[in-house]
Amino acid sequence: MFEWSEEHLMVRDAVRRFVDEEVRPRREELEFGDTPPYDLLRQLYRTFGMDALARDGFTQRIARAKAAAAAPADAPPPAEKPERGGGAMFMLPIIELCRCSPGMVTALGVSVGLTSAAIVSKGTIEQQERWALDLLTLDKIGAWAITEPGSGSDAFGSMASTARRDGDEFVLNGSKTFITNGPYADTIVFICKLDEGNPPRDRRILNFVLERGDPGLEQSKPLRKMGMHSSPTGQLFVTDVRVGADRLLGGLASLDAPGAGREGAKATFTQERTGVAAMALGIVERCLELSVRYAKDRVQFGRPIGEYQLIQLKLAKMEVARLNINNLVFRTIEMAEAGVPMSLAEASASKLYSAQAAMDVALEAVQLFGGNGYMAEFEVEQLCRDAKVLQIYAGTDEIQTSQIARSLLSG
Repeated sequence: MFEWSEEHLMVRDAVRRFVDEEVRPRREELEFGDTPPYDLLRQLYRTFGMDALARDGFTQRIARAKAAAAAPADAPPPAEKPERGGGAMFMLPIIELCRCSPGMVTALGVSVGLTSAAIVSKGTIEQQERWALDLLTLDKIGAWAITEPGSGSDAFGSMASTARRDGDEFVLNGSKTFITNGPYADTIVFICKLDEGNPPRDRRILNFVLERGDPGLEQSKPLRKMGMHSSPTGQLFVTDVRVGADRLLGGLASLDAPGAGREGAKATFTQERTGVAAMALGIVERCLELSVRYAKDRVQFGRPIGEYQLIQLKLAKMEVARLNINNLVFRTIEMAEAGVPMSLAEASASKLYSAQAAMDVALEAVQLFGGNGYMAEFEVEQLCRDAKVLQIYAGTDEIQTSQIARSLLSG
């Protein structure tokens, strides 16, 4: 794949019209007014039938899972079919939303992507039916809670949240921070360690599902932050929350699979990092579009600034970054549609380059606009603030670098 097809361009243009007509007029409201993005996201889903597609896909998946579970023990296993998804029709809305409001993509991706993926990949059939479908259709909002105030990049080693067995129940305690959708989430995947009296670093990682209103669960108000204001971020406080085994993803059988919790979280990190290239592409495309327009219209010293070589250099570097990120997105699409999973190291490499390039382009756009670039009404100010977090969440640039290097050295 080296360019968008006519069908892709039709979808892109339709989503772009939706963004221009429904999202862009509310940009300031989203950016400065503490307006949650969920109603707009649901409108997007309804407009393009994404909720119906999600419902049909989920129904088929559950039917296959139930058929496999009902098959005789000595029946040959069904032929493995690679999971396909995350192709162009998934990437295009991400790119277009990020041209206006990247935070909306973060809120969307954590709910229908990370949270539902954790439940679908690790949950029993009953758990999937109970929680996953409502997340996939945006009827419910999800949060994936792993980061803690004292952990950061050392997500597993410094994790202090615990689950303690008490008869047929588990008692959960701990706190989480920087949780996307945390203030408004209906369904939360809470990641913690099983306290069996052993040293904290040796404890097993478990995934529990918490629901809004559970006694002992407190969801903070949205945190104030540098960018991504259209993506609500909050803290979670879990104090003696009692849950049954039905809330443990995979049920009690998951206790017999040591390491599964860590591997599941790593798979979620891979998924999260893979999507950053599409987000970066939307930011870069919009910064370049605005910068070219401004370079043609802005006159200084009697000439449009686009005639000056230093400005041309900035624009050329932006275009090189756009082309490179675009190629990474195309590669991601082709792998997804072929059912070939991206390795954690490759996802890290894609995220590292895309995030850095988006930040570089956004900073250059602000510089090109001069004083106007520092003003909110010219958009590049917002895109610059939003781009920065791509270098931080889902693992910092430093963590991506370490992951890539470890993969190379272990080969």
